[in-house]
Amino acid sequence: MATVQRPAADLAVRRFFRIPDGPAAPDGAAERAFSTSIAVSATRCILTYIVLPWVLPLIGLAKGVGPALGIPIGVLAIVAYVAGIRRFFAADHKWRWAYLGLAVLVTVLMVVMIGRDIATILG
Repeated sequence: MATVQRPAADLAVRRFFRIPDGPAAPDGAAERAFSTSIAVSATRCILTYIVLPWVLPLIGLAKGVGPALGIPIGVLAIVAYVAGIRRFFAADHKWRWAYLGLAVLVTVLMVVMIGRDIATILG
């Protein structure tokens, strides 16, 4: 089996995310992970910014449950992004660095939102 030559930056990301060295995985897995992470993130945004603060209170339901739901949904979104990063780099996908940038940016935003949700719950 021939060894795959990768740039040092790729190797560093692979070590950080504990991606085993070896031949590239299929691109399809990376693209499915991307779709999943975007869907989870979009669901969180729709729930957090539309359904929970506007729709449910209008019909008299779920007042104040936004932060309690936002935390687990945010954590799930972060897990989905990490899985996506792992799959993109395992596949040596041509868009792996762009996805890493997007995932890091959205993860930082999710951490901030989770922090705000925790602050809201704690008062």
